[in-house]
Amino acid sequence: MKQLLRKVSFLVACMLAMTLSEATMAQQTQVTGKVTEAETGEAIPGASVLVKGTTRGVVTNIDGDYSIDVEANAVLVFSFVGFATIEEAVNNRSVINITLESEAQALTEVVVVGYGTQEKKEITSAVTSVKAEDFNQGTVNDPRQLLQGKVAGLNIARPGGNPNTGFSVRLRGISSIGENAEPLVVIDGVIGGALSTVDPNDIESIDILKDGSAAAIYGTRGSAGVILITTKSGRDGRMIVEYNGTVATENVARTIPVMTADEYRQVPNSVDLGSNTDWMDEVTRTGVSHVHNLSVGGGSAGTTYRASLNSRNTEGVGLNSGFNQLNARLNLTQRALNDKAIIALNISNTTVDRRFGNESSFRYAIISNPTIPVYSDRPEDAPFGAYRERDIFDWFNPVSIAEQNIADGRDSRLLASIRGEYSFTDNFRAAVFYSTQREHDWRGNYSPKTAKFGGGYGRNGLARIQNHERHNQLFEATANYDKSFGELNFAALGGYSYQEFFNQGSDMQAGNFLTDAFTYNNIGAALDFANGLANVSSYANSNRLVAFFGRTNFNFRETYLLSVSARYEGSSRFGVNNRWGLFPAVSAGVTISNLVYIPGFTFLKARASYGRTGTQPGNSYLSLMRFGRQGNFYYDGEFVPAYGPVSNPNPDLAWENKDEYNFGLDYAMLGNRLQGAVEYYTRTTYGMILPINVPVPPNLFPTTQLNIGEIFNSGLEFTANYDVIKRSGFSWSTGINFSTLRTNLRSLSAGDLSFGEVNYRSNFGSPGQNLTQLIRIQENGALGQIWGPVFAGINEDGSPRLAVIDGTATDDDGNPVYCNCNEDRTQIGNAYPTFTFGINNNLKYKNWDLNFFFRGAIGHDLINSYRGFYENTEGTTVQNYNIVKTKYYDPNITKAEYNSSHVERADFVVLDNATLGYNFQLNPDSRITRFRMFLSVQNPFMFTGYTGVDPEVRYVDTEANNDPLAPGIERRATYFTTTITTFGLNLSF
Repeated sequence: MKQLLRKVSFLVACMLAMTLSEATMAQQTQVTGKVTEAETGEAIPGASVLVKGTTRGVVTNIDGDYSIDVEANAVLVFSFVGFATIEEAVNNRSVINITLESEAQALTEVVVVGYGTQEKKEITSAVTSVKAEDFNQGTVNDPRQLLQGKVAGLNIARPGGNPNTGFSVRLRGISSIGENAEPLVVIDGVIGGALSTVDPNDIESIDILKDGSAAAIYGTRGSAGVILITTKSGRDGRMIVEYNGTVATENVARTIPVMTADEYRQVPNSVDLGSNTDWMDEVTRTGVSHVHNLSVGGGSAGTTYRASLNSRNTEGVGLNSGFNQLNARLNLTQRALNDKAIIALNISNTTVDRRFGNESSFRYAIISNPTIPVYSDRPEDAPFGAYRERDIFDWFNPVSIAEQNIADGRDSRLLASIRGEYSFTDNFRAAVFYSTQREHDWRGNYSPKTAKFGGGYGRNGLARIQNHERHNQLFEATANYDKSFGELNFAALGGYSYQEFFNQGSDMQAGNFLTDAFTYNNIGAALDFANGLANVSSYANSNRLVAFFGRTNFNFRETYLLSVSARYEGSSRFGVNNRWGLFPAVSAGVTISNLVYIPGFTFLKARASYGRTGTQPGNSYLSLMRFGRQGNFYYDGEFVPAYGPVSNPNPDLAWENKDEYNFGLDYAMLGNRLQGAVEYYTRTTYGMILPINVPVPPNLFPTTQLNIGEIFNSGLEFTANYDVIKRSGFSWSTGINFSTLRTNLRSLSAGDLSFGEVNYRSNFGSPGQNLTQLIRIQENGALGQIWGPVFAGINEDGSPRLAVIDGTATDDDGNPVYCNCNEDRTQIGNAYPTFTFGINNNLKYKNWDLNFFFRGAIGHDLINSYRGFYENTEGTTVQNYNIVKTKYYDPNITKAEYNSSHVERADFVVLDNATLGYNFQLNPDSRITRFRMFLSVQNPFMFTGYTGVDPEVRYVDTEANNDPLAPGIERRATYFTTTITTFGLNLSF
């Protein structure tokens, strides 16, 4: 790795040196010499030789030699990536030879933590840092994709390939079943920053605070972990212009196998309507996308800047799906008063125009009779815009769904922050920080008069417009004091935080238009308003958070480490009796390798930590008695609106608490070529915020928000990065991470109140299986229990024979029979994986580089809803649906009835990304300093036995308001998975 970096750095550094040499230099003494590596004695080409305090310098040539003209009393700074920097005074010498010592770079790198930074070797909590060079490559539209599979314990999933759908993020499993299950995001110090304000090209690093001790500094919002995003900033030196552009094609990778028209015609009682239609081909396309990123950065000793403009035009494989995004960012830093004062300004603005398409077109493409034509010239089909429709239950023309219904959106994001810092002494500095974030989401939908799906046909055209606005302001003041007392280094942080949130929105829906020409743009033309049939609503709410926080770090002899922190925080969302809470943390570590010699280890640190974090309610005013619209009543000759209670008061409503213990080992071996960490953690979440049934009276509303229940999680995490080969012209490094997870729902009770010792969630749905519950929630049991009857064969009438488990139900002859009740149902699957992993490989040969990354999950199951409804002949003979035909298809099954045979093991290993790049050799006189081209493919193949659309872990039920208590269900409107092939170009000037 070092030798490859030498050659690449040599070329870049040579061009940089040409620019630096333009500066005026006093030529009093010529110094020559050679820079070599201490371990091998080999020359280091491309090493930097700078005059300290200036921008003047040179780089070593291919033999490690250098020559520089300097003042006689100058100090030279020698540095190269992967080696310790050395400063050497000239002292009138003309020859200075330098030997650079290799250093454990991963251990000395700076890691961002809450309200500050630390060297990795000093950290005593579970913190993982991912730098830009380690991000996932290819077409990446969401910052979360950069981390997918990269961090042990961090699971990022997006089933299907819908470009407008976000990713579910879970850190160390599920931390709450009530509110805020995803990690808190902090962007350049902005707590709760919107990820959509950051383009992936503008991110410098992402740091993940995994355990309670690291996250406790963020108090009531740290229970699910914290993701810290640092954006790129300008550097002192000449102006650098960078362009990164890609063009990508996207195609369907996986769908549900169904019968062709010829196969369908062989099914008894099928209806042949004369066509041969591949419905899935009709509703999909090859999506073409292009991304352009242009940035300018640079500055002087006093001012640094970086400005970027990012344009994304993305087409989904579904008809009329995709988005156009424009993002602009400016990062500006100004130093003043002899560098004692620093002012940093960050501004970003993002606008996204979305085309949502409709995932239901995929669902109906799967079940549509393949002999039905797409279009029709029959007079009876004229009301549907020439699309062929049929008057049968739960069927709509898939192409009509995608082409006739309009689903548009526009997202606007503005994030601005300013930070001022002043160093009063070398040891004491203080800072103030202010940020404002404004988000606006607009949605416009229209279903025309000719659209059977979407309500337009029945309502003579139907339009809907929604607006949602979110605004928050953050003010923080911090003070830092650093001091060394002999071999003891001491660092203290204290701060105050105030954040205010305001949300508002409106929703209008109306139908009965004279023409479709207006779509949603003239909703006032709908006759529903005059007829009293339109729906109009609006809302507004606000809340505030106030906090005092502090942290103290001790480092004795670079060996004994201790960190203590606390945050005292209050929220207006809590009850009046529980507005404030304390969130303490303590962590300690010892660098064992500094105390004893352990063969093979160059670094070994043991650490342990404890931290308490919290979770606040997801909505305001839940602790108050509230009244809302309850229909109308007749009074004095007219109908007037009625209002009634919509919540009970609970002045004792408090935050959820999570206590977490973490034990870790950081290690480096084999001359620092093998580095990594091992973590074991336990976490207990208690006092979860849940709606509990209460008696009426004395209560006025049947549910009350209470703190109730307890969840216990534990897991093991392992990370290893190994430089396998480090030779001249060729290097290979590999990394692996994996994590395990165990979750137990210890309690859903508090005193005499209970969420229910056993609960069942998520109906299977229509047709015919609305009362079929899929997920069991059980006190003192694991979360994610997939529940149902056990398949035991086929009855004579073609229906599935279901196993008798309890045996209390009998037929007229006294024989045990299946009771169609919970006594004859059992756990038939587990929604959460036993462990997840990622394997990354980087190879470099001369000017070529190759990266490929595998990701997988083992041990989880999924309910394949398509099979549960359509892998039988009942749908064909009754409704003329097509038949799902996986490897499990049995033509003898003639009835649809959910059972254990529809729950499949969903283990998978996917090649997430493979990228091949070439770095062109450049003329030293060229203004271009970097020219790289690459070809990348995402999700080219997957190893799995699962027969559904996507074996990805489902953390929520998308048809039950994203219910976190009902994981493990692949619903029928899943967007098909895709393969993306990307050609890219990287240029620097």
